[in-house]
Amino acid sequence: MSSFPPGRLVMVDIPGTRLDADTADFLARHRIGGVCLFRKNLGTEAEVRTLTAALREVMGPGALIGIDQEGGAVVRATFLPPPPAAMALGAADSPALAQAVGGAVARGLKSLGINWNFAPVLDINSNAANPVIAERAFGDDAASVERLAGAWMRGALAEGVACCVKHFPGHGDTQTDSHHALPVVHKSRAELDALELAPFRALCPEAPAVMTAHIVYPQLDAERPATLSPAILQGILRDEWGYDGVVITDALMMQAVAARWGHARAAVMALQAGADLVLAQGSREEQQATLDALQAAFADGRLALAAGARSAARLNRLAVRYPAVLPATAHAYDPARRQADDSLMQQAWTAGLSTLRGATAPARTQPLRVVVQAAVPTDQVSEAGPEAAAVLALFEAFADVQALVVPDLASFDGHALPADGRLNVLVSTRRDRHGPLPGGWQPDLLLLLWNPFQALDISAPTLLAWGHAAGALAAVRAWLEGRVVATGRAPASLQPQAAERRRP
Repeated sequence: MSSFPPGRLVMVDIPGTRLDADTADFLARHRIGGVCLFRKNLGTEAEVRTLTAALREVMGPGALIGIDQEGGAVVRATFLPPPPAAMALGAADSPALAQAVGGAVARGLKSLGINWNFAPVLDINSNAANPVIAERAFGDDAASVERLAGAWMRGALAEGVACCVKHFPGHGDTQTDSHHALPVVHKSRAELDALELAPFRALCPEAPAVMTAHIVYPQLDAERPATLSPAILQGILRDEWGYDGVVITDALMMQAVAARWGHARAAVMALQAGADLVLAQGSREEQQATLDALQAAFADGRLALAAGARSAARLNRLAVRYPAVLPATAHAYDPARRQADDSLMQQAWTAGLSTLRGATAPARTQPLRVVVQAAVPTDQVSEAGPEAAAVLALFEAFADVQALVVPDLASFDGHALPADGRLNVLVSTRRDRHGPLPGGWQPDLLLLLWNPFQALDISAPTLLAWGHAAGALAAVRAWLEGRVVATGRAPASLQPQAAERRRP
């Protein structure tokens, strides 16, 4: 039918930590272009390297093996040196540090045989109520996002791992999570040019790949989200900006797209709109349905063979420039280099520590009451929050600590606590905004280990950690013990009046 198989334009997910014979046959028979790895696929480091080697053997030298290793809570390979969240780097405001972190992230992935990282995030978190971006953004203004994300990307590319800027044309001003519903952003083209589009326009010439957003921008396309919009992908990105890198969709199984168009039909629409690769997660039957839909569309002319060939060529160029090969050394990740990268990540987490409202560490002799939620499960986008025991370990150097572990911080009413001279420390490990605490209770000290915009709900003296990875927890402990000073500055407005102005 054509010089390329439709499967070349499809990226799938796979089951398990090993490549089973049935999956290998499916990948080879359809000549699938890419595989996206998730936590379910990541066993030990040795097992991951065995898996990626098997994938390359089955898929050939054009294999694209992708992963989400942004930093902060959005990481899949948690055994690698833990990179800080983008907003932690925004708080440190050092392009040199961001570039070094990007390089270290890429070194870790390359040691596993992974050649494509779906990062950095170029979304500008201008909406404090955003349920899905928040600390994943470098900040809330275009200039800082462009400066820091660009540095991060250059560091990663220099280490031989492809980047993918996302989520075009911008997911920062939404109050809906596109994993669950279809967001709409009512902004004019001029407004988008001034904010959301600015980092993409500046960095796309350097970016080997762009990931689309499942968001409707009525002033650009009144009917279709960007992922399915010719006006946005072909019109702005390809024709107006001249972008000739790879365009990959966000997952088509996300409800923003699947609930209205269906994932298989959406795959055809995305390629018609200007995408090169569709991210078709799901069961084998669902993946097959996507392949069948593309096959039929190329056969009946709804998809042009010439356009498909151009997409295949872009994907081939990406794989040639960033091959999925394992380092030919005894140690896939040189131990000395790994130790240095661990130290770098710790330095970056510490540099991002920021305080609000005059927060200071309590004296170690001060009796404390530490309130923390028992556990925070994963939402399948971010990793699970730390369990209470990991949080309480931060206070081991203090002489008198009373732990109060609660099932849900959102319903905790601190007014019932005794006035016994203890300093009340509330440690929030939650990803979601939960609003003011019942009755407006305020702790004496608030430690935010995840979403910084909770500082808008609780107006206590606050330490912002921007995440809960091992590096973040070590930095918080060092601050509590007086071994480090919080020198970061919040790269997003955490003043209540500013946030309220942004809400519709």
